[in-house]
Amino acid sequence: MYRYILFDLDGTLTDSKEGIVNSVRWTLRKMDAPVPEEEILQLFIGPPLQDSFERFCGFSPERAGEAVAVFRQRYLPVGQFENRAAPGAAELLARLKGKGYVLALASSKPEELCVSICERFGFTPHLSAIVGSPPLGDRSKADVIREAMAQLGLTEADRPAILMVGDRKFDVLGARECGVDCAGVRFFGYAPPGELEEAGAIAVTETVEELEAFILSH
Repeated sequence: MYRYILFDLDGTLTDSKEGIVNSVRWTLRKMDAPVPEEEILQLFIGPPLQDSFERFCGFSPERAGEAVAVFRQRYLPVGQFENRAAPGAAELLARLKGKGYVLALASSKPEELCVSICERFGFTPHLSAIVGSPPLGDRSKADVIREAMAQLGLTEADRPAILMVGDRKFDVLGARECGVDCAGVRFFGYAPPGELEEAGAIAVTETVEELEAFILSH
C-alpha cells in the first residue's frame, strides 16, 4: 500500500498554461528569437525550463540558461498568478491527509514559486514538504524526488510505499530513476497521447476522483 504521495505542480495540481505560455512567448521576443507555434509552447508545461529552451528552441545550454533568467523576470511578478487550481485538488489533499497519507510537493519549478502557489491555492496545510528547484537552475525530476524523500526522512526501504503523481513523462521517468511508482494524470491534457503509458505510468487517470480511487485501492 502507498503511504507517501508526491505531487507534481504544473499540469497536475494547477493549470499553469496561461502563465507559462505567455512568459515563454515574452521571453523569446525579448531575446529576438523565433516564437514557435502554440502546440510547441504548450510543451513547456511540466519539464524543466532549461531542457525545454534547448529542445524546442534549439538554444545552447548557455543561451537556455539566459532564457530561464529572462522568463523569471515576467513569471515571478505576473505569470505565476495566471494560474488556477485543478478542480477539487485542495479537497483531495485534505481527504488523503485525513486518511493518514503523508503528502509532499515535488516540482522542478523554483521552490519560492512552489511555496507561493501552494499557499495561494490552499495546498500548504496538507503538505509535509514543498520541494522545488533552487533560485538558479532547475533540478531534474529525479533530484526533486530524492530531495522530497530526504525531507520526509524516507530511505530505500520506503520506496514501495511511495507514489509520484504527475502529468508528463518526466514525472514517470524521474520516479523510475528513483525506484518509485508514478501515476499519471490527464486533468488538462498537456501530455501527447500515449506519452504517460509509454513512459511506464502504472495508471493514468482523467479526474481527481479517479486518482483518489486509485490511491485508496493500492
